[in-house]
Formats: sequence, structure tokens, C-alpha cells
Amino acid sequence: MLATLLDAFSLLGRLDAQVLAIVWLSLQVSLSALALGALLGLPLGAWVAVARFPGRGGVTVFLNGMMGMPSVVLGVVVYLLLSRSGPLGGLGLLFSPGAMILAQTLLVLPLVAALARQIVADAWRDYAVELTAYGYSRRQSVLTLLFDCRHSLVVAVLAGLGRAISEVGAVMIVGGNIEGYTRVMTTSIALETAKGDLSLSIALGLVLIALELGLNGLAYGLRIWAMRRYG
Repeated sequence: MLATLLDAFSLLGRLDAQVLAIVWLSLQVSLSALALGALLGLPLGAWVAVARFPGRGGVTVFLNGMMGMPSVVLGVVVYLLLSRSGPLGGLGLLFSPGAMILAQTLLVLPLVAALARQIVADAWRDYAVELTAYGYSRRQSVLTLLFDCRHSLVVAVLAGLGRAISEVGAVMIVGGNIEGYTRVMTTSIALETAKGDLSLSIALGLVLIALELGLNGLAYGLRIWAMRRYG
């Protein structure tokens, strides 16, 4: 066990090329998915919080429920969409980083949207009268509240990144875990552990844990900073 740990730290210490390549691909996929998920999820959540339309409660329940969507189930859905006989099969994305980005985007989007909806809904209860008195439209109200709640919304975005980068089921199904092409940290850990290469698994696990702790620390720090500065 001690020898395995030493080998893992050795891989990290000498910046092993394989470890760096896997970490870099993981960040590329997860950050791309986060950008798309946040771009769509933030305005969607804010709009659901402010707008009034039939079925609004159902949309809210759906977004909240999708926060806990099992990644393997989503992976199967995306696989069927991108398979040769699926409606998006002509794009040729299956078993590629693009398919992994799509799967992670669909995981991130409802999480960011649900958290943004709650944050903006709380702000809307406080400022609805003032925004209405100023003659703001729903669209203007959404944009104003998104800007006003930006510090809290950063926490929602970071939560989305944590969801994406720690996901394994969906990306393994739609990415195929192809070495040097679609193998990310979580899928590599699963594969290398099954093969008995615990040194690489532990090294990647340490990087993943460090990223998760860093994201949570950043979210906590931003929240404390915002509370101190803006009350």
C-alpha cells in the first residue's frame, strides 16, 4: 500500500504526461459543458422565477427533480440520440469528446437552472414592487436580478462544475473511454482500478479531490466575501 501511494505521488511530482493529458481533457470537457449549461441554465432559471405562465409549478418540479438525475440514465438517453439509428446519429458525435460535452451539459443545465431559479425567486420577492414601479419588463427584471445576484449565482455555477467533473456514468457510455481520446479522470480511475493499476487511479483521484475541494473552497470564499461586502 505504501509503495502504491509513493508511486502515485511520484506520478504527480514528475508531472507524468499521461496524467496531464487525462486531467487536461477532463477540464476541457467539463468547462465546455459548464459554459453551455450556465449560458442556458442561468437565464432559464431566472425566467422561471419571474415569469407567470401555466405549468410554472410543473417546470419548477421538473428542474428540481432533474438535479438528481442518475448520470447512467442520462447517458443511455444521449447514446440513443447519437447512435447511428438515432435522430442525431448523422452528426457522428458518439464516442467523441463532443458527445461527452453534450451529456455533461444536460447534467449541468438543470442543476444551474434550479439553483438560479431559487436565488432569483428570493430576490424577486424582495424587489418585485420596486422593479414593477420602475416599469421594468419581465426581461429587464430577469437581467437586473441576474446581475444583482451574480455573487450567489457564481456558487450555483461552481456547483455545476463540480457535478460535471465528478461524473462517470454518462461520459463512459457516450464517450467509450478511448485511451488518448475520450478517457477522462473518472473513467480512467474506474478502468485503471479494474486493471489493478492503483498508482494511476490514486494519482488521478488525488487531483479530482483537490479540484473538488478547491471548487468548494472558492464557492465558500465568494459567499463570505459577498456577505461581508454587500451585507
